[in-house]
Amino acid sequence: MAETTALDAAHAAMEATPQDDAARLRFFERLADSELFLMLTEEARDENISPELFDVADGRFVLAFDLEERLARFAGRPAPYVALSGRVLTAMLSGQGIGLGLNLEVAGSSMLIPAEALAWLAETLQHGPEEVQQRLAEFTPPEGLPDILLTALDTKLATAAGLAAAAFLVGTRAESGGQGHLLGFVAAVEGAQPALARAVSEALTFSGIEAGALDVAFFAPNEPAAAALAKVGLRFDLPQPQAPNTVRAAPGSDPERPPILK
Repeated sequence: MAETTALDAAHAAMEATPQDDAARLRFFERLADSELFLMLTEEARDENISPELFDVADGRFVLAFDLEERLARFAGRPAPYVALSGRVLTAMLSGQGIGLGLNLEVAGSSMLIPAEALAWLAETLQHGPEEVQQRLAEFTPPEGLPDILLTALDTKLATAAGLAAAAFLVGTRAESGGQGHLLGFVAAVEGAQPALARAVSEALTFSGIEAGALDVAFFAPNEPAAAALAKVGLRFDLPQPQAPNTVRAAPGSDPERPPILK
């Protein structure tokens, strides 16, 4: 049986409810989070890549697939490619007037994504969280949050493997009397805080929830606050990766160093 990927499922949901903005947002979130295999004209050299470009009536497109097997099936021959995240590919193509041909002819998620949609996605992904200072008096069990947000957080945090031990969703009461919700990360690795905060911000954005509906904070495992979070909060366990092999990083694997289009 052919494998069904996260992109396949999100695309099917979007196609089944074409008027549902939430389903469309979830598809684009999965596109950003997925690893994609971009077809090239030749093997990548250092950080330089030369994608295959195809001209059709709707414009110019590169081709990418969410499984290596799908790329090979489409090409029908050994074809050079580079693996990179959807968000990196989107940033590369934004402003180039180039769209994305996704899984063409090899999956139910086959579609042409126009350059304008990629530009929108690139702009949306640039929206980040704002830092605020607030003194909290109490953590409480979370209440009243929509299921769509809880599902979005669970899915998004599954992509943050190894960046923290766990996260706890709680209600909050500030010393000033205001109430809200907070996602507290425990034992986040050094330097991972911005990426985790952005992941939560994206979960809010692609769920259609207004900004500011959820605060983010970070705690050491030995802090009293971490124990308070665990006592009343809804726990999300982040996947812990296997010990990595020592290999040379492929072009596009580092979001801070995207490949250079030739």
